[in-house]
Amino acid sequence: MASSGVRWPTPRWGPTLGGAALFLLLLPAAATQGCSQNTSRTCEECLKNVSCLWCNTNKMCLDYPVTKVLPPSSLCRLSSARWGVCWVNFEALIIAMSVIGGSLLLGVAICCFCCCRRSRSRRPDKSEEKAIREREERRVRQEERRAEMKLRHDEIRKKYGLFKEENPYARFENN
Repeated sequence: MASSGVRWPTPRWGPTLGGAALFLLLLPAAATQGCSQNTSRTCEECLKNVSCLWCNTNKMCLDYPVTKVLPPSSLCRLSSARWGVCWVNFEALIIAMSVIGGSLLLGVAICCFCCCRRSRSRRPDKSEEKAIREREERRVRQEERRAEMKLRHDEIRKKYGLFKEENPYARFENN
């Protein structure tokens, strides 16, 4: 089989990706040795390794079951399991994280609602524009009717002599 002479460029991330994959393959083997060795010791020594779980009922240091989100109750009950820190059990940790996460989501939703409402109130929508236009048209028509009524009333006053004109017989004042 002869090569065509064309050589494809090798990606630069190839050795880095291979090194990371090798590290991830060796990590469970190292974690297994560390967790089982800390069984008869304290919770603090067990939880120095992030992949370990401390069961408070039987004082055992166990591997955290990475295939499941929560450790099964056959391994250790949630109320007696410790992970990350010794002073908080897993059950309380889950509840606290749920409350904090829910509060954050609620806060973001409220902020988004307030921002959308504020931007909507800044610019009038079509119904508001239509109402403003109709109000202006009514005001103009009302002014026209007032002017017509005033003219008509002035004509009637003039006809019956009730119109207050300048008095032609007013006294001249010398300045």
